[in-house]
Amino acid sequence: MWRGVIPAVTTKFTEDGKLDRAEMERCFALLIGAGCHGLIACGTLGEGNMLSPDERLEVLQLCKAASGSKPALLTISEPGTREACELAKRAAKAGADGLMIVPSPIYFTSRDETVANLRAIAAAGDLPVMIYSNRVGYRVDVTPDMMAELADDARFVAIKESSDDIRRTTEIFNAVGDRYDVFTGVDNLAYEALIMGAVGWVAGLVTAFPRETVAIYELIRQGRLDEARTIYRWFRPLLDLDVSTFLVQQIKLAEVHAIGSNDRVRAPRLSLSGEHRERVERIVKDAIAARPDLPEL
Repeated sequence: MWRGVIPAVTTKFTEDGKLDRAEMERCFALLIGAGCHGLIACGTLGEGNMLSPDERLEVLQLCKAASGSKPALLTISEPGTREACELAKRAAKAGADGLMIVPSPIYFTSRDETVANLRAIAAAGDLPVMIYSNRVGYRVDVTPDMMAELADDARFVAIKESSDDIRRTTEIFNAVGDRYDVFTGVDNLAYEALIMGAVGWVAGLVTAFPRETVAIYELIRQGRLDEARTIYRWFRPLLDLDVSTFLVQQIKLAEVHAIGSNDRVRAPRLSLSGEHRERVERIVKDAIAARPDLPEL
């Protein structure tokens, strides 16, 4: 159902902390214009948990306007099932094409609680669902056997696999075959996951380097692995910026230099400063200076 590079977009703010609609419209258009295959609003990178429900729906609507016929998904990442179900219902009414559901990020649910929580949210929204499995970031692991149990509900259509273990991709296929569209959600494991059968990439650094991200995906899809590997090796220092508790600030700083955006974040986050900022800027500027020529796709 879903394929390709689907960015987890950043949320843009004005100097006084409000949503910057114009800048998001510009940035989202760059992503779709570069060939991305959809957009996901208000995930971890999109600072979703720092936004009100109304703000999240507004970002979703901006994604939907930019994506056209391509899917626009809203991330559901609420501590409580009740609140998650309410937001899922509102997302459906607002025209979301699907949901990316994170198991409870505050209370670390048991196996049965995780399955029940996912089922309840999917039923409330009644939309196609991408299950976000991220045991590193959220401490709740949606395992292949749980995916098999959930497979009887046709609303569950995709997995964002972010366990940080490349073996998990194969384990999913061995457990459930091609029941789900499997996406990689870890930027610096993307090449490895795609060649092992993942059909898509929920990407982070794509927001700053969309053409290169799409090129890697398309080249792998076409079997041009050597060409994809060359770009990926260049990209790797940048992709490492996604695998950090500071991923939001780091990727937004990459956007400053790569697409002329800003790195404003919502408190308690602060924009990078000092040696940390200098280190990230060196990585980004060095990569831009050595940017590879992209082959025809």
